[in-house]
Amino acid sequence: MSGMPIFAVTYTYADKPAVLDAFRPEHRAFLSGLLEEGTLLASGPLAQDVANPAGALLLLDATDEAAVATTLDADPFAREDVITRRTVRPWVPVFGPWADRV
Repeated sequence: MSGMPIFAVTYTYADKPAVLDAFRPEHRAFLSGLLEEGTLLASGPLAQDVANPAGALLLLDATDEAAVATTLDADPFAREDVITRRTVRPWVPVFGPWADRV
């Protein structure tokens, strides 16, 4: 492992299902590239319900929050303005596959 911090990122998506559907393949190709280079550790959609809009959780390996922001600014979903909120928080895994980084 690289020893860089892990960041938990949440996306909240705009209520634009047609745009999300149209650009999802490009978004996933972008994330796949981040996974291959070791920047993305895991990613996937968050469940949507009455209280929670559509969104996603991403775990990234990066030097700092600024690096996370720069990386994710290139996401096609960001370019298409369908991410209404993005949070970035350092995350310290205690159990699981990345716990040895602590």
